[in-house]
Amino acid sequence: MERVPILKIGDILLVSIQVDMSDQTAVQLQEDLAERIVATGSHGVIIDITALDIVDSFVGRMLSAIASISKVLDAETVVVGMRPAVAITLVELGLSLNGIRTALNVERGMELIAAARADEWHEADGDEDAETTATS
Repeated sequence: MERVPILKIGDILLVSIQVDMSDQTAVQLQEDLAERIVATGSHGVIIDITALDIVDSFVGRMLSAIASISKVLDAETVVVGMRPAVAITLVELGLSLNGIRTALNVERGMELIAAARADEWHEADGDEDAETTATS
């Protein structure tokens, strides 16, 4: 069974899917990615699907599951490089990929993750200020 490589770039994990995604490969990726998020403390996951010509319903559900698991582990997920045919297939299959942001390329995906982290920090700072004001 082939494994999908997971690269660490700063606090982001980059998954570049360059193989046909069999069901076993998708399940293994889900497990490997969850372990790497915990081991590295990464706050973002970018899944590059540029090389995928087709995505079936199982792989679509696995992408959603990966995003959900990543979110629970405090990491944002962005899928990049989606071809128009893949987007059309996902819509036709009724898969909305809830919880997954998309971007045209890796650079834009990194910007989305950085912006999401900045928003969380601002919200956290605002919450602390509100608590301080309420207790004063």
